[in-house]
Amino acid sequence: MVARVATGRSVEPRLVRSVGGLQTPSRGGTPLDIDEAHLKLIRKAMFVVSNSRRGTAYRSRIIAEDMRLAGKTGTSQVLNRVVRNQDVPWEERDHALFVNFAPYDAPRIAVSIVVEHGGGGSSTAAPIARDITLQALYKGTPPLEAYPVGDRERIQAQQERLEAERAKRAAEAGRRA
Repeated sequence: MVARVATGRSVEPRLVRSVGGLQTPSRGGTPLDIDEAHLKLIRKAMFVVSNSRRGTAYRSRIIAEDMRLAGKTGTSQVLNRVVRNQDVPWEERDHALFVNFAPYDAPRIAVSIVVEHGGGGSSTAAPIARDITLQALYKGTPPLEAYPVGDRERIQAQQERLEAERAKRAAEAGRRA
């Protein structure tokens, strides 16, 4: 649905890019029967959620100007009561939600994240969606400059751990061959 909001067309999602080396076409769809002014308003509101200091997903924004995302946070209550998530058992905690598209000015990627019992969308789902979006936009490891300054040290350590694990697996595979 977020791809439809981003493009104004009845986009059909695809789960795979190719099968047996043959590209599966992405069908752009027909224009939605929705006033374009309304879609523009929704897109702008989603941009503010992710790029305004007061937005709920501001901490999960993309800094790279040409890659900025627009998103919407959400939380789905598991039980109807007023209690902090950390004060209840895991299976009773709220679900975290986030949807986004990017780049804002020329959408190519749409992401939807649901983290079961993850709590709030802004704290749990949005950072995951941002990382997936960056991986897709950069077709691999994104530059640290794409992340907010406060996240860069953590992201760099994470990237180094992942690279070390990849190298270790490759070395083990080489020894077995």
